[in-house]
Amino acid sequence: MIIPLLKLLSNNKNITAALFAAVMFILLSTSCGKENKEVVDVSFDPEKSYTMKALDISTLISDSGITRYRLNTKKWLVFEKAAEPHWYFPDGVYVEKFDTLFRAEASIKADTAYYYDKKGLWKLIGNVKVSSLAGERFETSLLFWDQRTEKVYSDKFIRIEQAERVITGIGFESNQSMTLYKIFNPQGVFPVSESRADSLKQDTVK
Repeated sequence: MIIPLLKLLSNNKNITAALFAAVMFILLSTSCGKENKEVVDVSFDPEKSYTMKALDISTLISDSGITRYRLNTKKWLVFEKAAEPHWYFPDGVYVEKFDTLFRAEASIKADTAYYYDKKGLWKLIGNVKVSSLAGERFETSLLFWDQRTEKVYSDKFIRIEQAERVITGIGFESNQSMTLYKIFNPQGVFPVSESRADSLKQDTVK
């Protein structure tokens, strides 16, 4: 039986080719099936693993259908799976706030920033500079901006440059347009012409 079968296969090239193809298909299918069953174990730390990354961003942000903010940043990381979901701007951020007529009310710039979207809270760190519509400039090392209460505040050293004088102190609170504010522990009032280096003081509050 075997010899006649081999003879038949050797005389019929089409049958031999078909049989070879069938055997190869079975082998390949078995191999692919094994590969599909392999599982790769990848660790995921929601506190350190971002869910979105964007570079060189310049965008407008709306609130209740009205454009209220412009945001510029080199790197924007989103940690939406973290225990406290937040945005992170490791290379700095620049934000402009607009009124209902799309006029810039204030602008904020910082070396590093966090935004906690569930709280509507900004945390701005390092060389924080704020400019108001009134032309006043504010400088500090740490600033919080609560969009829900529409308050801006800090417990660090603050320097406020007005048209004719510079005010410094520790602890600060303002409305988010930076037009109504108070310093909790004033340290001095200086003529605006005085050297900026002389008016700045080392922040010792931790």
